[in-house]
Amino acid sequence: MVTRNSSDVIVVGAGVVGAACAYYAAGAGLRVTVIDRGPVAGGTTGAGEGNLLVSDKGPGPELELAIVSSELWAELAALLPPEVEYEPKGGLVVASGEDGMAALRDFAVRQRQAGVTAEEVPADRLHDREPHLAPGLAGGFHYPEDAQVMPALVAAHLLRAGGDRVCLRLGEEVTGLLTGANGEVRGVRTSSGEVRAPYVVNAAGTWGGELARLAGVELPVLPRRGFVLVTEPLPRVVRHKVYAADYVADVASGSAALQTSPVVEGTRAGPVLIGASRERVGFDRTLSTEALQRLAAGATALFPVLAGVRVMRTYAGFRPYLPDHLPAIGPDPRLPGLVHACGHEGAGIGLAPATGLIVARCLTGGDPPLDTRPFRPERFASASP
Repeated sequence: MVTRNSSDVIVVGAGVVGAACAYYAAGAGLRVTVIDRGPVAGGTTGAGEGNLLVSDKGPGPELELAIVSSELWAELAALLPPEVEYEPKGGLVVASGEDGMAALRDFAVRQRQAGVTAEEVPADRLHDREPHLAPGLAGGFHYPEDAQVMPALVAAHLLRAGGDRVCLRLGEEVTGLLTGANGEVRGVRTSSGEVRAPYVVNAAGTWGGELARLAGVELPVLPRRGFVLVTEPLPRVVRHKVYAADYVADVASGSAALQTSPVVEGTRAGPVLIGASRERVGFDRTLSTEALQRLAAGATALFPVLAGVRVMRTYAGFRPYLPDHLPAIGPDPRLPGLVHACGHEGAGIGLAPATGLIVARCLTGGDPPLDTRPFRPERFASASP
């Protein structure tokens, strides 16, 4: 059993990525302490829509991570309680014109070559998938492997599933790392005292760069703000996650300016979730009227029926952005014992299981489920001033 002040590994961050790291580490027989300065899912996870997507990722390392995670999510869904609302409802990407449809076809060809199922939906069959879609769209692609969960509940249940091998310490801020005579990790210092372990996992999300600096290493994680509109509960007027073709380009963009593209999805509970916006404004939570107006206009352009629906609330969250749009996962050679699991931007919920499994394999000497070299944390060192 884990004691309050010592364990085999400390995971900093109780969001879904940290919870997945703890779950798989505990499953490998390790004693885990999870520390967070706030509550479970109090950061990016709690502000997420719960998307588990392969549809928005082109061939490459992130898609490989997403494919592994998609398989793991199906396994987890059979183990976790139904309250986590795992729903393999699929995604639908639509194009307004022929140029957009041609781009979607090219994208789908490359995704299929990487192992993703992508089914073309001609314009005259779109309403079979989504009866309330706007008329006049050029067509789209259906991605049956896309799914959704309730992210905060997933994080909580993954931590609970770790059993007595997981000790949860909430409301404690990590203020420093403890090191040994040879500079190796020996634990962390928190607002409540010292916690000892030979490994520390940086799953601090948007604050991953701050934790890295406490450890004396550079990891350029920046917050990328986004807003979500939540409607009143409705009958199931939106069956899939539906988004416009330009969403993929926005995800891949490194621009700091405000970008919006319509993303609309229904939930089992009834409300429709409307996104997506992206901008780099630090940790500024000020409500952006422009962003909200753009989101509403984009959603009603896709689903005119939403024009008469009330928005009950809106919330902001911060995606942990890294310049090459790939997370940092794995041991940091600059500080023995430090392992990173952060920088997933808006895909952290979907990529959490594969990330957690990789971290657990790193900690126990096992083989990772895929090539982790593209995610190595030190890859930004040469770009540092």
